[in-house]
Amino acid sequence: MAPSLHPLLDNGLTKGDADLAGGVLRCQCASDPVEVTLTSNVLHNHACGCSKCWKPKGALFSVVGVVPKSALSVTKNESKLAVLDPAATIQRYACTGCGVHLYGRIEKAHPFHGLDFVHAELASTPGNWQEPQFAAFVSSIIEQGFAPSGMDEVRSKLKSIGLETYDALSPPLMDAIATWTAKQSGALPADA
Repeated sequence: MAPSLHPLLDNGLTKGDADLAGGVLRCQCASDPVEVTLTSNVLHNHACGCSKCWKPKGALFSVVGVVPKSALSVTKNESKLAVLDPAATIQRYACTGCGVHLYGRIEKAHPFHGLDFVHAELASTPGNWQEPQFAAFVSSIIEQGFAPSGMDEVRSKLKSIGLETYDALSPPLMDAIATWTAKQSGALPADA
């Protein structure tokens, strides 16, 4: 039996609605769930194999996208949120009740400052969020105990549903990081 990539990926991709205007994300607590309201669709939605992102039970990957910080507000039970690792670049706010990550925020100078990382699958009502665009940090599932001998099967399955696989972010996002870094160091002019 093939491993579960993620419930949103195992049976192929569902095309998203580019005009989706947002929705409400909820943690998995049966009572008093944390709610986060998004006023935009996600961007750069992707499967992520890193060890930091929240994954549904049994899934090898998370599915995570970004929204502008201004498009996210905690609308219920904010007191249940806590940052998992204050030293991490992405401050992941998780529910202290169920452990689900509601959003991740970068507060320091970084190419993705101003974007919040979210799991649109936590939407309280089905929405047609942007479908995953690529798979990132694929090799990182080995670090979490996945057998290296199964990596060809995982990459094949991801590619069969239309996701290019990377062991970093997608090339355009890596280019954005490199451009920001070059501007910060002066290697490129600020208006480049």
